[in-house]
Amino acid sequence: MKKLQLIASIKKLIKSPTFINIVTVAIISIFVKGLGFYKEIIVAGTFGLSELLDTFFIAALLPGFVSEVFINAFKAVFIPNYIAEKKSTNKIGAFQSASFIITLLIALFFIVISYLFTDVFLETLFKGHTQDYYDLVKTQLYYLLPCILFWGFASLLSGLLNIYDEFRYSSIYPVFTSITMLICLFFFKEQLQEKVLAVGMLAGSIVQFLFLLIVAINKNIITLNKPDFLAKNTVTMFKQVPAKVSSGFLTGLISATDQFFAAQLIIGSIAALNYGLRIPSFFVAIIVMALGNVLLPYFSKLSITNREEAFRLLYYILKRLFGALIIVSIVLIFLSDFIIELSFERDAFTEKDTEIVANIQRVFLLGLPFAICEIILVRFLTSINKNSYMAYVALISVILNIILDIILMEYYGIMGIALCTTLIQIFRFISFLKYTNKLKKQQLLAL
Repeated sequence: MKKLQLIASIKKLIKSPTFINIVTVAIISIFVKGLGFYKEIIVAGTFGLSELLDTFFIAALLPGFVSEVFINAFKAVFIPNYIAEKKSTNKIGAFQSASFIITLLIALFFIVISYLFTDVFLETLFKGHTQDYYDLVKTQLYYLLPCILFWGFASLLSGLLNIYDEFRYSSIYPVFTSITMLICLFFFKEQLQEKVLAVGMLAGSIVQFLFLLIVAINKNIITLNKPDFLAKNTVTMFKQVPAKVSSGFLTGLISATDQFFAAQLIIGSIAALNYGLRIPSFFVAIIVMALGNVLLPYFSKLSITNREEAFRLLYYILKRLFGALIIVSIVLIFLSDFIIELSFERDAFTEKDTEIVANIQRVFLLGLPFAICEIILVRFLTSINKNSYMAYVALISVILNIILDIILMEYYGIMGIALCTTLIQIFRFISFLKYTNKLKKQQLLAL
């Protein structure tokens, strides 16, 4: 009897639109991240743990930070409140217009600020380098700054596509950046020289924006009317933005802090830290894109109609996902040397580089289950507009990260920075899980 019930449950799950969307996004994500990983292999073989690669990562740090902290944070609060607007007054044209204007203003503001304070940024966080080193960073940074604008509009368009269950398009678009960077490396390396990676990334940001814009227009998803900045759900979104941005800003500081301390070590430390993150980030990106992109709009819709069921589904996902990720992490830790050797060890990337990066990767893999499940919890809390607590956790995380970076780097060098990141991931997961449990109990008492 139980066997028949299990089979029936599996059949029901397979036929579920949500499950189909998750599987679809997962398959697309594997392709997107697979091509992105291939791009990293080519970059590693071309530049190794070199000064050029270090300076590119530093140049990409500021635009990437702005995108992750402000633009993606705005997208995260945009989705649940857009759904609320759609289910209430349905004035989505005014809501969309207001959101596009806000995205434009945010992007332009940070492009100007980043340009004006480039020297201060470099001399404060990465002092002690030569003028040629700084010039190399700035040359690449000036090509990367316009990416902020295109990333902003692409982020908002992908959020709209997710809301309307067009997950295939919102999942595939990052592939264009990998393609354009590969084209630049294969065909224009000599002409572009030290600008090759930055130009490739800029071209990719433009292409992916145009792709999403064409899809959204063809799907009749874009509906622009006179913006209404005083509408109820627009105001609610604005109120959530400071907490979400603060959380994203402080969380982004963790990565920036790690890069800062890595820059105090020998040349190549920043590149080693980034390559050590490649495999863990690959799995994080696939699972988060598959689950996170689908679940944020799904939780937003479900929490409006049945919040108790939303909590039940969250814990169902977390239990199974965490167990599966522990197994994956253990396997990858044992295979770490082989994976790095197979992936990167060629040309300028030496056997010694493989040993360094493989050990860093092992430390990051220890935190993999916690990092991914933390992101699922963040998606859920965002869907129910509970962003304030995340800002408090982010503040504590930044303080702990600085303290642990200083202590652990003193004893273990670049490995200490990686260990610090893993410890912070564990702390954040436990904090969000305890808070979610508290919200669940409050929900039960309210029934």
